[in-house]
Amino acid sequence: MEKIRVVLTDDSGVARSLLRSFLESDADIEVVGEAHNGEEAVRLARELRPNLITMDLEMPVMGGMQAIEEIMASKAVPILVVSSVADAQNAYEAVARGALEVIAKPEYDQDIAAEFVAKVKMLARVPVITHLRTKPTAAPSTAIRRPPAHSEPAAAPLQSGSYTRLFAIASSTGGPQALAQILRDLPANFPCPILVSQHISDGFAGGMADWLAGLCRLPVHLAREGELIVPGTVYVSPSEASLAITPSRRVTLLARQSNDVYRPICNALLNSAAEIFGRNAVGIILTGMGSDGAKGIAAIRQAGGHTLGQDEASSVIYGMNKVAIDAGNVQDILPASRFAAEMCRIAGVSLPPRAGGAR
Repeated sequence: MEKIRVVLTDDSGVARSLLRSFLESDADIEVVGEAHNGEEAVRLARELRPNLITMDLEMPVMGGMQAIEEIMASKAVPILVVSSVADAQNAYEAVARGALEVIAKPEYDQDIAAEFVAKVKMLARVPVITHLRTKPTAAPSTAIRRPPAHSEPAAAPLQSGSYTRLFAIASSTGGPQALAQILRDLPANFPCPILVSQHISDGFAGGMADWLAGLCRLPVHLAREGELIVPGTVYVSPSEASLAITPSRRVTLLARQSNDVYRPICNALLNSAAEIFGRNAVGIILTGMGSDGAKGIAAIRQAGGHTLGQDEASSVIYGMNKVAIDAGNVQDILPASRFAAEMCRIAGVSLPPRAGGAR
């Protein structure tokens, strides 16, 4: 089998040496080049045709953000941003420009090394496309409607009367891109709360929430223990704990367990939505590796709630959503571009004539 060819980009030789030591411990990976700055990364991407490039953001001559734009606009290559947690918000701007995922600069640790190598091997297989500098408006796609497994009763209003639906979203690799497209298209008067469980590296969830807040008309923030869940607000789970809902419709953050594979656990959010909100719950499962979220989507479906899943064509990784779809627990299969319209339809509000843009 042909080895995975990787180019490392960082102005720190120490950082590059550490990443090289991690990758070269795996016989399936070959580090074919090292770049000290973004300009060198652009050149090596063209000359060496690697399967993946790691990219720091803060570098001399040309920063990582500009390098990502140059690479993705010419010869697109999977890019993994390896950045400081302090630069988390900018790291997700890099995702908007074409990078696949963001991780913190690793320390020398056997478990961290194994996770990093696994991430590189997974992302190197992801097909990427050239990103035009000025993106044309995508043509509307057709949703796939699955017949319901049972009759669907109309959602009963919650006792509080403040909102009649709760939306719970599960996502992983490729999720930030999908979330940005979905949330920025929702109107400022969206009448329901939205809770998000996104697999993410420790320390980056707050930066992602801030980045999304800059794109959306709705307020977006990192979920806080005990806060009341109110309509028209987006709550993002931290990675260090798993977001769930209490019977009093408040946020609770479940402590991480030593055997947790996913961070945070999407099933924790979806299962609690099914338990607390029943047929008033709307479960959404987006792109991502693995199967986390599939059981929670099944729980919402069984409780009489509504379930949506991202389609294969618009997914970076058709994994966890595929598991839920193949199990027959997803009622509507949609491209990322169609979720906002469907969420508005379910919530009973109109989509803005020209969706998108900052608040």
